[in-house]
Amino acid sequence: MPAIVKRLTAEALVDVDYAAASLDEAAEFEPRQGVYTVSNTTQRTRTLLLDAHLNRLEDSARREGFALHYDRARLKQALCRMIEASGYDNARFRISAPGDRPSEMLLSIEPYHPPASAVIQRGVTCITSAEIARLNPASKDSEWMHIRKQLAADRPSDTYETFIVDARDHILEGLSSNFFAIENGELRTAGAGILAGISRQIVMQICAPVISLRLAAPLRARIPHFSEAFLTSSSRGIIPVVEIDGIAISGGSVGDYTLQLRAAYESWVAEHLEEL
Repeated sequence: MPAIVKRLTAEALVDVDYAAASLDEAAEFEPRQGVYTVSNTTQRTRTLLLDAHLNRLEDSARREGFALHYDRARLKQALCRMIEASGYDNARFRISAPGDRPSEMLLSIEPYHPPASAVIQRGVTCITSAEIARLNPASKDSEWMHIRKQLAADRPSDTYETFIVDARDHILEGLSSNFFAIENGELRTAGAGILAGISRQIVMQICAPVISLRLAAPLRARIPHFSEAFLTSSSRGIIPVVEIDGIAISGGSVGDYTLQLRAAYESWVAEHLEEL
């Protein structure tokens, strides 16, 4: 099924003048100046923390030097109508706000497919790069959406994600995810210089009964000492990482802490879904 893209103006929800097979393809038609957020629905029109996504969208716009002018309830209604009319069981959606038209929103949807069970059971292989830097990491800006798409296309086909490493060798975040490592019995993730991911915030809320949290970016040089690692994103939840830069983590298998945190995460999500 192709993606569906519409523009929400002050007057109406209207068709755009282009067609795209996916959200990635639709992104090519979006301006580089702007902000965006991505999430998905469950049970057709139920979402998780959409207001948190929209709060971050507005904060990102302020960081990019413009203010958004839109009706939040009307946007949710428009998104709901698009999903109901699409025939999709569940939808992955992107809400984009062009910097030169802050009174309009681009709403893009495609069928949502959760991560394959093999990805959760076996974990994924990732790499790091010190050649990538985000100018404004706290902002989910459209320029980064275009840049990371090309960076993702350039990495090896068997690599799931690229983690950004700063000048001090700290692993900050992925191109489209946040990063967590377990070392010396602590769960560690960067506390600054990253995008405050919605799924990251959930993990930080639910982790206490499982493992203690330390806001400190893991060091790349310490990868051989990680007992476990995982990444998070809104559309994927927790994805176990079993290899980074060719170095096996947890013996190349998914660790117990990661499994416990994923179970706690899924339970939290089930309790906090809301209708659009």
